[in-house]
Amino acid sequence: MYKNIDKQTVLQLKNLVSYQKGQVVSKTLVQNEVVSMTIFSFDKGEEISTHAASGDAMVTVLEGKGRFTVGGEVFILTEGETLIMPKDIPHAVYGIEQFKMQLIVSY
Repeated sequence: MYKNIDKQTVLQLKNLVSYQKGQVVSKTLVQNEVVSMTIFSFDKGEEISTHAASGDAMVTVLEGKGRFTVGGEVFILTEGETLIMPKDIPHAVYGIEQFKMQLIVSY
């Protein structure tokens, strides 16, 4: 079920990905027909352009600050804040500064 992660080990999710200049970095921890869980790092100014997901997408910012545009509405999230982006609603993610997030998509 889980991959790319140590089991029976205390972890900080934000430490599972590093920042890379000019890039969005991702590490998938779970991927199946029911759920997907991925950790992302965004360099400042990097983005994932507008798209829609086939499931509800819950993001939690682990570090830094990101801008989330969901159905045309803008949300600024910082460490510890969570937002659910509904299924089939266009959304985009932008790094206001370097930031890391956990993404869980439920199908």
